Order: sequence, then C-alpha cells, then structure tokens
Amino acid sequence: RIVFPIKRLQHDRFISNKNKLVSLMALARVDRPEGSLLLYWPGAWSIALAAAPGSFPDIKLLTLFGIGAIVMRGAGCTINDMWDRDFDKSVERTKSRPLASGDLALWPDATIFLAAQLSAGLYILTQLNFQSIVLGAASLPLVITYPLAKRYNPLPQLHLGFTFNWGAILGYCAVAGDIDFAITLPLYGGCVAWTLLYDTLYAHQDKHDDAKLSLCSSALTLGNEWTKPVLHASALCATLGFGLAGHNAGIILGDSSAIPFYMSLTLFSAHLNWQVLTAKLDDSPNLANRFRSNAYVAPILLIGIATSKFLMIGS
Repeated sequence: RIVFPIKRLQHDRFISNKNKLVSLMALARVDRPEGSLLLYWPGAWSIALAAAPGSFPDIKLLTLFGIGAIVMRGAGCTINDMWDRDFDKSVERTKSRPLASGDLALWPDATIFLAAQLSAGLYILTQLNFQSIVLGAASLPLVITYPLAKRYNPLPQLHLGFTFNWGAILGYCAVAGDIDFAITLPLYGGCVAWTLLYDTLYAHQDKHDDAKLSLCSSALTLGNEWTKPVLHASALCATLGFGLAGHNAGIILGDSSAIPFYMSLTLFSAHLNWQVLTAKLDDSPNLANRFRSNAYVAPILLIGIATSKFLMIGS
C-alpha cells in the first residue's frame, strides 16, 4: 500500500527535474542557435585568415571554437537574464523567459548553471595556447558588463559588438600564437559594424518597451529616421574591414586565387544592404527574419576565405 505513493513521488520528482532541465536549456537559448552561430563566425573567419597559404583552416580549432560559441553564448544569455530578470517581466517578447516567469530561481538554479557554463568555457579555453588563454580571459569583463550597457550607453549594440566579436582576434592568436593587428583589427572592426547592423534591426522589436523602462538601445537613439542611413554606413564599414583584413592576409585583389574571397565578400555585402533596404522598422517578424538571416549567410565568407587561402599554393 505504500508503494504507490513512493512511485508517485519519484514520478513527480522526475517531471520536476525534466521541467527544470528544459528551463535551463531555454535560459541558454539552446532552441535558438542563431546567437551561437553569430558568435562563432568571427572566430572562424579569423582562423581561416591565419591559415598558411595552400592550407585549409585548422579543423580542430574550428570545432573547439564551435563548441565554445555554444557554451559561452549560453553563459552570456544566463548573465543577461540574471541582470535583466525584472525588466524582462515587463517586455512582451521576454516575459516568458525562465527567470522572468519564475520557472527558475536566481539561486540556486541560475547561479549554479552559470558556474557550470563558465567552467566548461574555461576548459575549452585551456585547450588553446597560453597567449589565447590570456586573451580569452580578458573578454570576460565585457561579457559580464554588457547588460549594464543597456542602462547607460545610448548605443549598447556597440558594446555587444566589442563583446560578441572577440573571436576575430582570438582565432588568429589560437593559430599563430600571436596577434597580427594588420589583419585582426580590420576584421574586428568590420565585425563590430556588422553586429551594430543586425542587432539594431533586432532592437527595433523592443523599442517601445525599452522606452517605457528607460532602457537604452541604438534603435531608440537613432530612431526610424536615422537607422537606415547609419546601418548602410555600417554595411560599408563591415565590407571595407573584411576586405582590408583579407588583403593584409595576402588575399590580393587581382590575383586569381583571390576571386573566391572577393566574390563571397560581394555577396555578403549585398546581403547586408538588402537587410537594411527591406527592413520594416515597426514589423517584428520582418526584423526577426533579417536578424536570423545573418547567421546563415555568414558561412559564405568563411568558404571564400578558406578557398582563396588554399589556392595561394606556393605564394
């Protein structure tokens, strides 16, 4: 007669643990891979630019960076939701997030989960060379303080750009053991401009809620009038930054080996400007689609870099 209650208790605990696991995965945005991909591509581009002429990018490093992007993007989301849980309750798009809805508690759920995520990220980082370990650790203050930027910085998307694209410097260092600033700084700057573009479009979805909560965003700072001119300029800066990085890595315009890179860059640039031209700044589905598209168009540039570097045999 006491077996049934025990089994019921075990079943309830199983369901509770299963629901908590689902909530933790939602906290890390596992169901939305675009963020992890957007974090991954700058590092992958950098790894490809650092490859020796006649070689493809290091597959092991590309894999490590891919796993690291999933882990650290999840950690960034956890940190962001811990900071913003009270604000998220008042925003239509975010009120169902696990911390805002009460599905998870700040302690112990989110805190222990964040510790596990950061530990996993640190383990992946230790698989790189010493210079990369130091460089990777140096990005942590940017990750932790990004949510504060939305409170005080009129262009928090720039802060996100500096944070999200650290891999553009780290990837090269992981290959070479040092940093070639002639390559990595234009790449990093181009990536920051790219992030300003896609995340400003994304921010327009929340501009009315952000205004009510006195939060900052580039969407509010630029407004509908200035958003498109500034984002077209961002597209130009991104294109020039990527082009200069490729040129300084030996992919010289006019060389036959450079054709794949500059073709891919042309397509990538066209996509950036298409987003801005066709964006409807008060249409959330339209903006969300353009934001997500970046994650799936970016591999074109990786293919272009890798192909051109491979064709540079004997150079």
